[in-house]
Parts: sequence; structure tokens; C-alpha cells
Amino acid sequence: MTELLERAIAQLKTLPVAEQNAIAARLLAEIEDEQRWKTQLESTTDAQWDRLADMVRQEITAGDITPLGDVFPSEQ
Repeated sequence: MTELLERAIAQLKTLPVAEQNAIAARLLAEIEDEQRWKTQLESTTDAQWDRLADMVRQEITAGDITPLGDVFPSEQ
């Protein structure tokens, strides 16, 4: 176990049981979600990645995109 995780668990132990359970449920859900993503990505074939890349290229060519700067404006 990492030092950071040990610190987090030590702090969790100081919380009331209900809060501990709520945080534990969120952590478990996050772990399960990460595992689903990993499984999905590992099972994606080269042909599927190629189709996805083709779709993106078509959207770019058609102008059906939103610049990242519009979605995530810089905080300058």
C-alpha cells in the first residue's frame, strides 16, 4: 500500500461510520468504473480504433467540431 493511501485511510478512520461508508462506496464505485474502462479499452480492436479515427477525421473535415479553447477556456 502506498504512503498516500495509508494517510487517506488513517484520516478516514477518524470520520463517523456513515461518512466512512459513503467514501468507501465512492472509492469502490471508482475502482469498478476504472476496471470497466480498462476492460473496454483492452478489448477494442484495431479495426474499431480505425473506424473511430475515420469518424473524427470526417467530423473535422465537415467542421463539426468545437475547439478545445471554447470548451475549456484558459484562465488568463
